[in-house]
Amino acid sequence: MRIEDWMKFPVHAVRPLDSIARARAILEQYRINQLPVVVDDRLVGIITDRDLRSASPSVAETASIDAGTVEDVLLDPEKTSVEQVMSERVVSLGPKDTVEEAARLLISERIGAIPIVENERLVGILTRSDVLGAFLGLVASGGVLERAKPARSSQAKASRSKNTKPKAKKSGAPKTNKSRGPIAKKKPQRKR
Repeated sequence: MRIEDWMKFPVHAVRPLDSIARARAILEQYRINQLPVVVDDRLVGIITDRDLRSASPSVAETASIDAGTVEDVLLDPEKTSVEQVMSERVVSLGPKDTVEEAARLLISERIGAIPIVENERLVGILTRSDVLGAFLGLVASGGVLERAKPARSSQAKASRSKNTKPKAKKSGAPKTNKSRGPIAKKKPQRKR
């Protein structure tokens, strides 16, 4: 399956000099978690909801500033630019790459979305939800799914076999409560 069949486009994006308040408003308006940062449609970074939370004052910090008990040294979301908070290192793929490649990257890099770039221009974005949609499409079409089993070292196998306890066998004897003797089964009560 090709990414171009599952990616979202056009992409909501921000510019480096946009405020983080604007970035937050776009994330909330479109209910998304990642925003590519572009200059003339060229990808230069990415900003996530987590980046914005880290850069914004908490409710307690804001209350302390308002009360005058803490000096206002925190970033002002209206005056702080996206380029001050964004990640410049961005993992990207092309539209002809496979959804499987994207899924592997999402897992290995622990990210929620991959910008899709073609000829150095941002052309789409593929999110975890898009990958799950592709998976469901494959399942619905009767496609065959195989899960790759992780390789296990011989040491892990050896230590696992030494540390495993034999399973307890079920006996026919009634269960007992050590302090009170056999546990009696309660009869179901009838509703009156």
